[in-house]
Amino acid sequence: MNVTDMKASLPPGVRLGRRLSFVWRPWPLCVTLLLAAATFLVFCVSIGVGDFPIGLPQVVATLFGRGEQVDAFVIMDLRMPRALAGVVVGVALGVSGAITQSIARNPLASPDVLGITSGASAVAVFLVTVSGGTAAAIVDSVGLSAAALAGGLGTGLLVYFLARRRGVDGFRLILIGISVSAVMEAVTTWLLVTADIRDVARAQAWLVGSLEDRSWGEVWTALWCGLALLVVVSCVAFQFRPMHFGDDVAAGLGVRYGRVRAVLLLCAVLLAGVAVSAAGPVPFVALVAPQVAMRLARCPTPPLAASGLTGALLLTGSDLVARTALPVSLPVGVVTAAIGGPFLVHLLVRANLR
Repeated sequence: MNVTDMKASLPPGVRLGRRLSFVWRPWPLCVTLLLAAATFLVFCVSIGVGDFPIGLPQVVATLFGRGEQVDAFVIMDLRMPRALAGVVVGVALGVSGAITQSIARNPLASPDVLGITSGASAVAVFLVTVSGGTAAAIVDSVGLSAAALAGGLGTGLLVYFLARRRGVDGFRLILIGISVSAVMEAVTTWLLVTADIRDVARAQAWLVGSLEDRSWGEVWTALWCGLALLVVVSCVAFQFRPMHFGDDVAAGLGVRYGRVRAVLLLCAVLLAGVAVSAAGPVPFVALVAPQVAMRLARCPTPPLAASGLTGALLLTGSDLVARTALPVSLPVGVVTAAIGGPFLVHLLVRANLR
């Protein structure tokens, strides 16, 4: 193959100014747009379904400010916080999973496996079940969601520093994450066994992962924190691409891979913490969404935008199924676990076949 044929086979590039350039790939862009449209459709259907059903045209009209007053009250005041929380949490988990899997270069790496959600859960359960002035003061001052976010951040940093030795090895990161997760789950179980039964009921409802009874305050906090973190991820993502070819190649291209990896992993931990603080530890979304998006977009690594939208679609659709398709209303974490469990087995089988 000569030079002319090689240039013809390469995808076209786009340059914006002197510092910004990227490769034009129509298929991943089309997949991302289709995922966005599907997420919006499921979002509208989820808002319209309930004891007071509202048709899809009326839902869309209400969202754009042209609906009836009764529909606006039901949608904006009663149903919107839950549906919007599903989108925000799904995007945060999808992007967090895509970053961790790309850094570890392992499809099994996710906030669930690395112990981030277990650390957040342990802190939240401790504050719910332990009676005393200190726990009550912490909950009153910073709130349970903020405390869970701090717990997830602390656990993620612990796993990172334990796995950091001459760089971050993906296999070592996963093993340490599984160990830390097991310790945190043991602490959580001990707290549930020794606590008062009423406190256990409150903690268990939070541990399953649910979007029920979300308030606008929780949704806005998660939304603005998630948007700020996504802006940081977008700014660093262009420097992250060369790291897929190895640290030596990235260093040769002028990328400070240590700093970029640390910033992105910190953003992934915070995104997972934001998701857990808003909806509890919803399982398997961060594991499944990046792998599904990677196969749909036909990319060698999980694409960030498509992974976030896949997570939002998966979580919103699972919440819709949990509310309507089952004999009793269940927390969304039950449905995502039913989906993610077989998918995890599928990934393990494929890894063994290799």
